[in-house]
Amino acid sequence: MSGAVGAGLAMAVGTSGGSAHAASGDERLQVAILLYDGFTALDAVGPYEVLCRVPGVRVTMVAREAGPVRTDTGELSLVAERAMKDVHRADVLLIPGGGNRGTTAMMGEAEAHAWIRRIHRRSLWTTSVCTGSLILGSAGLLRGLPATTYWASRPYLKEVGATYTPGRFVETGKIITAAGVSAGIDMGLHLAARLSGEKVAQAMQLAVEYDPDPPFGTGSPEKADAETEALALKLIDDAAV
Repeated sequence: MSGAVGAGLAMAVGTSGGSAHAASGDERLQVAILLYDGFTALDAVGPYEVLCRVPGVRVTMVAREAGPVRTDTGELSLVAERAMKDVHRADVLLIPGGGNRGTTAMMGEAEAHAWIRRIHRRSLWTTSVCTGSLILGSAGLLRGLPATTYWASRPYLKEVGATYTPGRFVETGKIITAAGVSAGIDMGLHLAARLSGEKVAQAMQLAVEYDPDPPFGTGSPEKADAETEALALKLIDDAAV
């Protein structure tokens, strides 16, 4: 999609009257990131940093109630600007993953699932990062679809009706699921290209200096040994509240 087409799309959707900020006359494409107690910070902040500066895009943090929402470590909170009940439409919906406690709770949150389904009906893109795909699946949106998630949670995709598919992100129709945590940045850049063109997405990659060159080759379970996998999960569990 070219930048001109992306801008035109932003105008068309924004003036339809159903987006999150239509009442205030905001004609930008609306991205809603759903926060919940126990979400993982980078799952939300990674895509936010990429998308919040894309021309014609407005990113809003949403939660059950407006106000601060704790991350999975309990040591950081992000502020939700709007409550779910006040957001009736978004052009892009993003569900971050979380620790075991947060994800498990959200997988059973019928009210949140109903809201996700309502937003999904009219969204341009419905997306998730990490174990956020399990929440999407619990809301009934991944049945029979290929999807990805955090590496340790891959077996659970089948429990929500999805088929695990390798990749930093997997796109099927208007649903995009990203793998664990940092993969949300990759997906954010992909979304930037979809919304505003590849030139803008390439410039945003440079703007955030996203040029991974990690000091170790243990960034996926296919590259790490069993001892490293066990330690990784222990570090996550020990930091959780």
